[in-house]
Amino acid sequence: MTPENSFAEEEQQKVLIAGWFSFEHGHATGGDILALEVTREWLRDAGYVNCDIAFDPPFAGGVNWRTVDAKAYSHVIFVCGPFEQKIYEAEFLAHFSSCRLVGLNLSIPAHLSEWNPFDLLYERNSTKAVRPDMVFLSKRAKVPVVGVCLVEPYPGGLDREANEAIQRLVDSREVAVVYIDTRLDVNGTHLRTPAEIESLIARVDVLLTTRLHGAVMAIKNGVPVVPIDPEAGGAKIVDQMKRIGWPFVFTADALNDEALTKAFDYCFTEEARTKAQACRLFAIETLEETRKDFISQLNSNGSLEENFLLRTKKNKRPAWAETLLKEAAQTETASKKNKAKSLAKKAVLLLLPGIVFYAAKRMRRR
Repeated sequence: MTPENSFAEEEQQKVLIAGWFSFEHGHATGGDILALEVTREWLRDAGYVNCDIAFDPPFAGGVNWRTVDAKAYSHVIFVCGPFEQKIYEAEFLAHFSSCRLVGLNLSIPAHLSEWNPFDLLYERNSTKAVRPDMVFLSKRAKVPVVGVCLVEPYPGGLDREANEAIQRLVDSREVAVVYIDTRLDVNGTHLRTPAEIESLIARVDVLLTTRLHGAVMAIKNGVPVVPIDPEAGGAKIVDQMKRIGWPFVFTADALNDEALTKAFDYCFTEEARTKAQACRLFAIETLEETRKDFISQLNSNGSLEENFLLRTKKNKRPAWAETLLKEAAQTETASKKNKAKSLAKKAVLLLLPGIVFYAAKRMRRR
């Protein structure tokens, strides 16, 4: 029996660990849980292996501190966050007043000379001391970062089916999900420029997307991608992925969870990152030929000039364009008429009280 744990063994001590994760509306954070894990490690080092954790929803697996018998615990440790003279703290302290009270990693705004409810306190910050946050010692492993880049709903698109499949994928394992919007007219993820969008995509480990340029920017930056074409049967995303040689692409009307999971697993491998780089290089080499041809056409009397002369010689708009332009003109005319009527009605409503008042005044004079 070592001196450091002899007290714990002889007295058969039992410890309760609590914190803001013990209160349903305590606003518990990831930092609170990491500090809890450090506390459990410290207790094991001290020989205190018999301990409970007080959890409230959404956390599960612990005890409810309000219903436990306080006499069952020799020590009660409140870990992490602010600790003030408020109702939650008052109820907690009253329930465990018969226990040894320990405060760990707490921020205490009150002056300690006037209020310190703990028998042992290692505060994070108080009027007496400031210590590094315990989370610096946490050892939790990092998880992959997965980007999700979704196309907005549009007529004919099977975006709902694709989005549900993507959600099942991210729910299947512990990953940090980052939503990325590529639109610039309105952007739901507060990205303002193409550089901001691409920089974020480049930093994820894997991208799940129903957007063509989501897939393109991912592979361009060596990021493996699970692309889902929201068009039934596939369209531009399917064509693009096949052309550059990416090993898989899905269509929203033929999704299979098993195949999606297999593709998702593959994306976390080094082989997938190597393949993404190979597809990128192939695309660049192929586009170099397109660039050369483009420059040649602009500087010669080739097919560009021939097609231009042929089109302008006809001097007639295609029937489909003529129909659409005529419909647009009719819609605009109708809209202007409706707007004029609406303005006229508003004018009448604004002038009506004055007209009534004036008429009444004339009647009184008679």
